[in-house]
Amino acid sequence: VDGGLREDGLTPRCLIRGPFDPSVSLSLSACPPLGLESLRVDDSQMRASSYERTGLGPHRGRLNIQSGLEDGDLYDGAWCAAARDRDQWLEVDALRPTLFTGVVLQGRSSIWSWDWVESYKLQLSNDSETWWTVLDGGREAVFEGNRNPETPVLGLLPVPTVARFIRINPQTWFSNGTVCLRAEVLGCRVPDPDDVDASDPDPGSKDVLDFRHHDYSEMRKLMRSVADQCPDITRVYSIGRSFRGRKLYVMEISDQPGTHQLGEPEFRYVAGMHGNEVLGRELLLNLMQYLCREFRAGNRRVVRLVTETRIHLLPSMNPDGYEEAYSKGSELAGWADGRYSAEGIDLNHNFPDLNNIMWDAQENLGDPRRTANHYIPIPEYYTQEDATVAPETRAVISWMQDVPFVLSANLHGGELVVSYPFDCTRGWTPQEATPTADDAFFRWLASSYASTHLVMADPARRLCHYEDFQVHNNIINGGAWHTVPGSMNDFSYLHTNCFEVTVELSCDKFPHASELPAEWENNKESLLVYMEQVHRGIKGVVRDKTTKRGIADAVIRVEDHDHDIRSAADGDYWRLLNPGQYRVRALAPGYLPSARRCSVDTEPRPTVCDFTLTKTPVQRLKELRAGGAGGAGGAGGARVPQDLQLRLRALRLREPIREQGSAVSWSDVSRVFWTGVPLDRSSSNKDCGSFKVKV
Repeated sequence: VDGGLREDGLTPRCLIRGPFDPSVSLSLSACPPLGLESLRVDDSQMRASSYERTGLGPHRGRLNIQSGLEDGDLYDGAWCAAARDRDQWLEVDALRPTLFTGVVLQGRSSIWSWDWVESYKLQLSNDSETWWTVLDGGREAVFEGNRNPETPVLGLLPVPTVARFIRINPQTWFSNGTVCLRAEVLGCRVPDPDDVDASDPDPGSKDVLDFRHHDYSEMRKLMRSVADQCPDITRVYSIGRSFRGRKLYVMEISDQPGTHQLGEPEFRYVAGMHGNEVLGRELLLNLMQYLCREFRAGNRRVVRLVTETRIHLLPSMNPDGYEEAYSKGSELAGWADGRYSAEGIDLNHNFPDLNNIMWDAQENLGDPRRTANHYIPIPEYYTQEDATVAPETRAVISWMQDVPFVLSANLHGGELVVSYPFDCTRGWTPQEATPTADDAFFRWLASSYASTHLVMADPARRLCHYEDFQVHNNIINGGAWHTVPGSMNDFSYLHTNCFEVTVELSCDKFPHASELPAEWENNKESLLVYMEQVHRGIKGVVRDKTTKRGIADAVIRVEDHDHDIRSAADGDYWRLLNPGQYRVRALAPGYLPSARRCSVDTEPRPTVCDFTLTKTPVQRLKELRAGGAGGAGGAGGARVPQDLQLRLRALRLREPIREQGSAVSWSDVSRVFWTGVPLDRSSSNKDCGSFKVKV
């Protein structure tokens, strides 16, 4: 049978073995992986001639599978044969006739052992009893294997061949190691008249979306296309550039794009922080297409979400890393190629470590109530020109400071779990649960995504690598998993009003394009449900009693919650809370505090809790002496322009912590928190490294 094209453009001739109708035409272009890495291939479909122990059994011979810190458990990082000879094999049952086109091989994942296969043969069968060896010009083909444990190597069959079973038969291996490998098998499913399940469709999606991988250029085109289709609810903007000069594009979706509406919460999704974890990037591109299409179609759920929420989607925080991974492809990028920025920086460890600033301040002052629990300033060392801070990180920080985000999630890959702050452990222990003051609500947020994810919520699913997150209902405190100082989650919580979690979307960091429709279905409901959580809790406006104008930077304090938030430039605020009764206070410099009780229901609709503050007598006297009888907004004075309020608010966020030698001035930290007065007002131009705000 002739048909189809190889990736090199040549037309191969297929060798048909076993019961197969040769009259069927085939499309042989770019056959996808069977799914060893993505777990579409079940453990029961994998056998081996022998294995050293259970933790090195055939079910562990999956491309990019990771080992735990210790070898010798049930979850090691490869299939390893019990003997070092050429009679060993790893077998995969494709379950139906398959046009096998290639194999991707990798060595063993281990920090203690170096093992890989340097050459191998391939054998095929239709019944797992009678086998034939793949030939090359009449001789048994010998395929080149690995030269290190991590770099995947592709071996293409000289002639794509139809069979049901395939065996990898190692011939040589690293001289100081043993027979160990991880693999993926490439092949196209072909029709079989004897297979009663042959007509079953592959898992996919009914949504008509652009399911493929998009490089930087294609991503820009798609975002422009969505903006053109829905100009009334979309806006594409850039928050900065990567080290290589690529723009960090954001898609805004709102009924009034470009405008913050009083009382409307701001939400963001961030993907591609690690460039090789590409599923989040494609999901956000799918999401913007879906929201546009469904809004135009009148989908009530989507219309409500778009009209009541200002949504920001950043599909690629690390476009340089993505391009590196994309250039190699889904099966050949390995576990880490493209993870880091072009400068070699892990962006999820690159944010200011505010956790230890807060904890050290609490220890130095002895009373947590006297130290800042929110809006903690960025330390001065972080803003220096020679600081190891990626331009991508600086751009995202400025974005966080400019927009009053309420809720966010950053999308990763390589696992199936949702982690929540704190990510950094107290005392630098490798693993220790380190809860925030809002631990109960963070658990709810994480569960809202995990419980609606089709794979995470499946109790029969296989674990990805070596940790069983199902015992935690697929959510975990970041510190309890592994400590991550300088994470986006922790920075977002301690420096801004925004609550943020990390979503590990799939076992496969870089799924093949053929798997994207199924991954969209796995995550679609979760993406929507999580966005809807931005409307839980309380919201309101803090106003001046006399002028009725909003008060910016008013502190919103919930009793028995040691984490405050602040009002935005127009005086509006949003405080995420679980259902219950709360005593809430509003405080602002120059005003008498105000308190009230607020009730939060179980429905995802916010309770409105407005506050009206009265100026203190001292403040009124100051204004009278200044000649403004009506105050800053009264008849005798002038209101501070909104753009200046925004700049002042941004300045407070950007104000660095001054250092004296190696010791931080904790009194300054507390003074900024309690009074809102910047640390240094001696200059009209505040220069904090790359963060400049002209007052």
